[in-house]
Amino acid sequence: MNRVLLLGGGGFLGRHIGAALAAHAVVRAPSRQECDLVEVELSALAELIARENPDVVVCAAGRIVGSGYDFVRAHVLTTAKLIEAMAGAASGARLIRIGSAAEYGVVPHGVAVVEEHPAVPVGEYGLSHLTATRLADLAGASGRVDTMVLRVFNPVGPGMPPGNVLRRVTELIRSAMVEGSARITVGLHDTYRDFVDVRDVAAAVLAAARCEPGPERVFNIGSGQAVSTPEAVRRLAEVAGFSGRVAGGGFPPDAGRSATVPWMCADIRRSGRLLGWAPAYDLTESLKALWAEGSQRPARPLSDAGVGTDARCG
Repeated sequence: MNRVLLLGGGGFLGRHIGAALAAHAVVRAPSRQECDLVEVELSALAELIARENPDVVVCAAGRIVGSGYDFVRAHVLTTAKLIEAMAGAASGARLIRIGSAAEYGVVPHGVAVVEEHPAVPVGEYGLSHLTATRLADLAGASGRVDTMVLRVFNPVGPGMPPGNVLRRVTELIRSAMVEGSARITVGLHDTYRDFVDVRDVAAAVLAAARCEPGPERVFNIGSGQAVSTPEAVRRLAEVAGFSGRVAGGGFPPDAGRSATVPWMCADIRRSGRLLGWAPAYDLTESLKALWAEGSQRPARPLSDAGVGTDARCG
């Protein structure tokens, strides 16, 4: 691996992926203004790929909020476009797509889900990711493009987007501590999630870029442990040194999607066996990094901090 084309390099995952890859290869990460995967014409995308001549193309672009139409364009259309462009312009390159645990849908409580588990998404977000995964799998099986999909569970760490519950609770706690308040209010579903450090996700992409090709093309990237959302928030408060009360509050309109999946945990044995990858950070370390990053930003008044959304599945 000498040259990598990273698409979506400006996002939460993309920034960490780019940093991890840059230590081992020349990384080209065009901005959205240079290459908007949704809007770019197929011919222009093929020209970009031919010009960059990458050994690996990483697609970390996507969206977590929007309509079914938005999700299909962001995940399905872009994947189909990338496969078509790479098949013509860089057929020997590897495509690594960042997928989502939301592809699985509901799994039995207590079960660590394996990649072969039946995928029955509960909403348009998961369905769009699953469709993109199926496209990538078909392209790999047919030999058109060497494809891999990393099904990322709940990434946590520095740079988390504001809509995520742990990032929102970070802001609420910081504001409460500044104002001397002993209480924050946030809506939390009693769900269990597999929180994986964003730096471990980046390391998994590097491992996927460097491993030998094989018949397996879908890999779970998680911690291998499920933690309840309230427990994750409790640990965050402990890391922050906040001894006040975390009180229940209202939920935004899109929080119901998470509530329909009460449990999610990754079986990561395939990733360990074939990629040589294992998570290096536990949740407490991830939360410490998140809190340390948040401490560098000025706190907003508690009244302006809003209420949190439940952690999304993937």
